[in-house]
Amino acid sequence: AKRKQNLVCTVALSACAHTYSMHACVTLSRCVCVCLSCRQCCVGTELVDWLVQQSTCVHTRSHAVGMWQALLEEGVLNHVDQELGFQDKYLFYRFLDDEEEDTPLPSEEEKRESEEELPETILFLAQIGPDALLRMILRKPPGQRTGDDLEIIYDELLHIKALSHLSNTVKRELASVLIFESHAKAGTVLFNQGEEGTSWYIIQKGSVNVVIYGKGVVCTLHEGDDFGKLALVTDSARAASIVLREDNCHFLRVDKEDFNRILRDVEANTVRLKEHEQAVLVLEKSPRASTLGNIKYTVMSGTPEKILDHFLETMRMDTHHADPDPAVDDFVLMHCVFMPNSQFCQLLMAQYPFSPSDSLLFHSVLLSPLAFSLSFFLFPSRFSSYSVGYTRVTVMLYVALLSRGSRVTPLPDQEGPSAGSMSSFELMSSKDLAYQMTLYDWELFSCHELLYHTFGRQSFRRTTANLDLFLRRFNQVQLWVVTEVCLCGQLSKRVQLLKKFIKIAAHCREFKNLNSFFAIIMGMSNPAVSRLTQTWEKLPSKFKKFYAEFESMMDPSRNHRAYRLTVTKIEPPIIPFMPLLLKDMTFSHEGNKTFIDNMVNFEKMVSIHRHPEVCQPNKNHAEVRGYVRKLCVIDNQRTLTTLSYRLEPRRT
Repeated sequence: AKRKQNLVCTVALSACAHTYSMHACVTLSRCVCVCLSCRQCCVGTELVDWLVQQSTCVHTRSHAVGMWQALLEEGVLNHVDQELGFQDKYLFYRFLDDEEEDTPLPSEEEKRESEEELPETILFLAQIGPDALLRMILRKPPGQRTGDDLEIIYDELLHIKALSHLSNTVKRELASVLIFESHAKAGTVLFNQGEEGTSWYIIQKGSVNVVIYGKGVVCTLHEGDDFGKLALVTDSARAASIVLREDNCHFLRVDKEDFNRILRDVEANTVRLKEHEQAVLVLEKSPRASTLGNIKYTVMSGTPEKILDHFLETMRMDTHHADPDPAVDDFVLMHCVFMPNSQFCQLLMAQYPFSPSDSLLFHSVLLSPLAFSLSFFLFPSRFSSYSVGYTRVTVMLYVALLSRGSRVTPLPDQEGPSAGSMSSFELMSSKDLAYQMTLYDWELFSCHELLYHTFGRQSFRRTTANLDLFLRRFNQVQLWVVTEVCLCGQLSKRVQLLKKFIKIAAHCREFKNLNSFFAIIMGMSNPAVSRLTQTWEKLPSKFKKFYAEFESMMDPSRNHRAYRLTVTKIEPPIIPFMPLLLKDMTFSHEGNKTFIDNMVNFEKMVSIHRHPEVCQPNKNHAEVRGYVRKLCVIDNQRTLTTLSYRLEPRRT
């Protein structure tokens, strides 16, 4: 079924591209010998140019190359010399339909149908293109891979579970030696128990069974798992057999010679500082030299004091500050995980002692928080408090439960709105709404609270109130979309609402607020909204195309590859999709030890460090600002579904 879907989509695309090639008047006379065997040909660079111009979901030329590579793998597109890799060069390609000499040219009706199917087809290929590009790169001999090729492989390795404990240097080394291997049929034996170990494998797609003689299948390994490394490390025979559990499995393979060389290189480039026969600092030679030509070292692990000493000494030596080390920022942000603020300040004061002339500045800094604390007690009327109100509501609910016994009846204001805010909402600029949503999201976003959430708030004795509110805010924005649509009784108004929300989502992405962007799109995909077929049918095709493109970014396959590719193309600062960011940070935390041999695993700190920023506000619309901060929503899915069926009853 999936192959049929691929072919349907690619045939539609080939017809459109074929039409394009005719309109572009591809100059076949430049290669007469090729034209003798090909009735119609397309040039690789022109195919890439055309695809990039068709849709904003095609991020780069390499992305377009991957999409054409997917067609090449399906056999819909062929190189005239039968090469297996698509290239963005002046090379000739032809489509499957052109292989037959008597194939008629597309009719006007076929052209029109192909143009209608083109947006959906491009979206589908945009999702499978990156995988095809990666396979094409991995099939190249290691010596032929370009710098861009190695970066693409390295980005893929960053999200593989089996490699999470390895340093970034090792991952970059692996990117240059990994080999792609695939097997079509389930039951294929990759290697047998007792054989010599020659390779280490990482599962990229599919699953395998681990079989031991006399015991049968002892476990199953899935995508992201690895196997075969033990035999290489111990130089012993295979301890088990590996059998493919399903068809079409893909693997990343590292041969024994490369594996051993990487281990030797890592050890040769590692420097250990010891005190009393105990390692206190581990450095690794950086593969990228500084701009001054000096050898640079990356901190891998160490005691907090020695790591700080190393950074301070490096800063003293770099008197021109021409090549600042970003790891210093990582240390400052992450120090609370392994070093209390009091100890951090004492170490800094020991390195930079205060002189008498500095005391005035020291006291002036302390005056501000001290004055605020005194003002709170001396002038309580200046401060607002809502704790009493919340306490009263809590008591009322508790009494209602005791008096009635069986159920608690929500208060009227807890039921949510009974009418939408379309009258005021439609007068507000979509861009202003997205802008104010971005500002509010940033106010709630706190990197320090992300650390408290990841490592456990009880370890810091701190609250994550802003982060908790930020996560609830995602649900609120999502329900706001559903509430407004379901409370809008007029069909034409609902269509306008959908257009409005698509515009707001587009502006959120423009402002790099991916959290609100995803909340809006997920709200529009809620069953109570997505089932309103009459409303969606009235939506202009332009907005349907935008929505389909936005929705494709939510594809969770391959560890949310579509979202991650989008993020890599956006220049920071951004507000990320918070649930996925928390998942990544938790993955980095739980997959790596915080301390190794009583030393801080500083590379883990660097991998967890995220510090997104948002541009400072430069305008203020009080009405819009107040609206986005007090969204009225219905949070009961059953109520929303009931309202949806009132708008458009089920078709019989």
